[in-house]
Amino acid sequence: MLAGGNSSEREIALQSAAQVAEAFDKERYNVWLVDLCGRKFIYRNGESEYYMDLNDFSLTVEGEKIVFDYAYIMIHGTPGEDGHLQGYLEMMGVPFSSCDMTSSVITFDKVTTKRAVADTGVKLAKGMLLREEDWIAPDAIVAELGLPLFVKPNASGSSCGVTKVKSAEELPEAIFKAFDESPEVLIEECIVGREMACGVLVTADKEYLFPITEIVAKNEFFDYEAKYTAGMSDEITPADITPEIADRLHEMTLAAYKACRCKGLARVDFIVTAEGDPYMIEINTIPGMSAGSIVPKQIRAAGMTMTEVLTLVIEDALCNQ
Repeated sequence: MLAGGNSSEREIALQSAAQVAEAFDKERYNVWLVDLCGRKFIYRNGESEYYMDLNDFSLTVEGEKIVFDYAYIMIHGTPGEDGHLQGYLEMMGVPFSSCDMTSSVITFDKVTTKRAVADTGVKLAKGMLLREEDWIAPDAIVAELGLPLFVKPNASGSSCGVTKVKSAEELPEAIFKAFDESPEVLIEECIVGREMACGVLVTADKEYLFPITEIVAKNEFFDYEAKYTAGMSDEITPADITPEIADRLHEMTLAAYKACRCKGLARVDFIVTAEGDPYMIEINTIPGMSAGSIVPKQIRAAGMTMTEVLTLVIEDALCNQ
């Protein structure tokens, strides 16, 4: 399993990896946890460190060479969610657990994701994209999108660099903060409603749409602190919503997943307005899998085990490579 990564989500990814490593079916698979840190792929065994040979995706431990035949990717952010790692694995002919390189590039870029799903009937917030060389007067942004609005990095996760802005005066600082995470910034209108998270897995044989989670953040929105600090959010699974809204969310989740050509486990997040209209926020192609994460709770609520679902992911990739 490949863990860690080089983004601000590194520590969360390591927590997810530790949880997933425990859940693998050890009677089926030999599991090696490899930390991708900078340009190094490191396997640690006590005090000893061993470095993968990226020429053939192998590891030599105490004179024994292990050539891996599968990679479970548990890296949030770059390079595990943006297509870089997927491109390498595809070149090496190693099957893996997540979306392919093309799909990962699409889903990691928020604007490209919105363009990919725009014709599916999934509702999306209005927004505008800023590059580092762009300058749009704050008053012009407010005139276009209203207040409040969200400023977020176009390519980042875990709500890193995201700010809810309530006045034009707050915009410059929020934009600079987002640029610290990504060379492009997305500014979106604020859709008011209840936040819902929809886990999904599609294999060659079946579509799994897990019970929906409502996220009630103690902060103004589901930011980094609310996501990863105990007690800062309530996550209600299954969500207290009508069957009609649940059906619409599942339908839109599947539409977005397929439009972006996703594979493996994913989570699609929405805001549902008071009128019952879902607006998609984003797609997480390598969702958090730590003990407190949403998708593991949904898996349990569906009457399944993590081991069962991980086996489905692995076997689907191995049988359809």
